[in-house]
Amino acid sequence: MTLLSIRKFLKKSFDRINNDRVKHNILQAIPFWGASLIAGLLAVAYSAAFSYFESQTFNIFEYHSWAIFILSPVCFLIAWWLVVRYGPYARTSGIPQVRAAIELDTTTYNKKIKKLLSIKILFVKVISGLFMILGGGAVGKEGPIIQMSGIVFKKFNDWLPSWWPPISKRNMITAGAAAGLAAAFNTPLGGIVFAIEELTQTHFSYFKTALFTAVIIAGLTAQGILGPYLYLGFPDVTHIKSSIIFALLIVSMICGLLGSYMSEIILTLFRWKKSFKFTYQHVLYIVACALGMATIAFFFDPRILGSGKDIILTTLFSTDKYVHWYTAIFRIVGPILSFGTGASAGIFAPSLAAGASVGSFMAGLFNESASNANLLILCGMVGFLTGVTRTPFTSAILVLEMTDRHSVIFYLLIAGMLAQLVSLFVNKHSLYDHLKVQTLHDLTHEENKPELET
Repeated sequence: MTLLSIRKFLKKSFDRINNDRVKHNILQAIPFWGASLIAGLLAVAYSAAFSYFESQTFNIFEYHSWAIFILSPVCFLIAWWLVVRYGPYARTSGIPQVRAAIELDTTTYNKKIKKLLSIKILFVKVISGLFMILGGGAVGKEGPIIQMSGIVFKKFNDWLPSWWPPISKRNMITAGAAAGLAAAFNTPLGGIVFAIEELTQTHFSYFKTALFTAVIIAGLTAQGILGPYLYLGFPDVTHIKSSIIFALLIVSMICGLLGSYMSEIILTLFRWKKSFKFTYQHVLYIVACALGMATIAFFFDPRILGSGKDIILTTLFSTDKYVHWYTAIFRIVGPILSFGTGASAGIFAPSLAAGASVGSFMAGLFNESASNANLLILCGMVGFLTGVTRTPFTSAILVLEMTDRHSVIFYLLIAGMLAQLVSLFVNKHSLYDHLKVQTLHDLTHEENKPELET
C-alpha cells in the first residue's frame, strides 16, 4: 500500500465521523502515535547495535590489546569522514541540532530545519555513532537517539496531507526528542522533564497531552521488546548515615565544576579546530585523539573506552567500590577526546560515568561505607551531568529512574541544584547552549563557508 493510498483511505474513514471535535482530536493524535512507535523501535534497534559494537571493542581489547592502536584511529577517522562528507549536522550529540530546529520553527526556515533533521542525517548519525563506539570512543547513544527521534517526528509532520489539521512542527520535534530520551534509558519522567527543562521555551500546557503520549508510546514500545528493565539496577542505599551530607555537598560541587570545565575544554577545542585550513590538520588531530584513547586504555585503564556503563555497574554493585584517582580523570579525558572529533557522539552516558568515577574516588577518600559510597556515586552522576547540561531536575530524575531509588530523591535534587549553582561560576550557559548557537551560525553562513583545501 502506497503512502498516497493510505492518505485516501484515512480521509474516507474520517469523513464518515460526524463529530468534528472527535475527528479533530483523533487526527491530531495519530501522527504522534505513529511517530512514537517508529521512534521506540528505532531506539531499541540502535541501542542493541550500540551495545553489540561496544562489547566487540572490549572483546578485541581482551584478546589482542595491541589492536586498539589500529582500531581506534581507523574507526574515529571513518566516523568523522562520514559526518564531514555526507551530513555535517549529524556531528556530536544531536541535541543542539534539535534545539536549533525548534528555534527555527517557521515557514521561512524549512530548508534549514531539513538540513538538521533529515533521513540522510539519520543514517549518517547511526553509522558514525557505531564506528565511534567500535573504536572505543567514550560516547553515548542518547544524543543520537534524540536527534533520530526528532527526525522521525518531523518526517511524520511533513507527510501529513493538506486536509489534515495542522500540527506545530515545534511540538512534534520536541515530543520526538523527549520520546527518544525516554526510550533510550527507559526513563519516561526523565524524557518529560528534559523536554520542559532543556528543549521548550513555550508554555507547557500547549502540547502536554502530545508530549505525554509520545513518551508513553515510545517507552512502551521499548519495554515491549526489552522488558521493564532498569538502565542500571537497584543499588543498595539503605542505612545512609546523616554524616554523609558533608561529603555529598563536596562531591556535588566538584562534579558540577568538573562537568562545566570539561564542556569548556571541548568548546575550546572546537574553536581551535576552526582555525584548521587543511584537511590533513583535521586528520592528524583525530588520529591523535584516537591514539590518546588507545594509549590510556593500553597502559593505564581500559575502562576509559566505551560509554562507561560498565564502570558505573562495577562501582554500584560489586565490592570494588572505589576507583583510583587516575580512573576518574581518564573518564573525563575520554569524552573530551571523543566528542571533540566532531563525529556522532552522545555525552549523557559518558558524563554519568565520569560523575560516578569521581563519586567513587571521593567515597574512598572519605572512607565511606558501601551504602554511603553508592549515594555519593549517584550524586556524582547527577552533579557531573548537570555541569554539562545545566538541567539539574532532568539529571536527578534520570538517575532516579535508572535505579528506582526513590528514598534518595532529595539527595539527588540537592546534588543537581548545587552543581547548577557552582557551574554558573564557570559559564552561564551549557555546552548545548553554545553548540546550538554555533549550529545556527553555521546554517546562516553556510553559503560563504570556504571549502577545506587538500
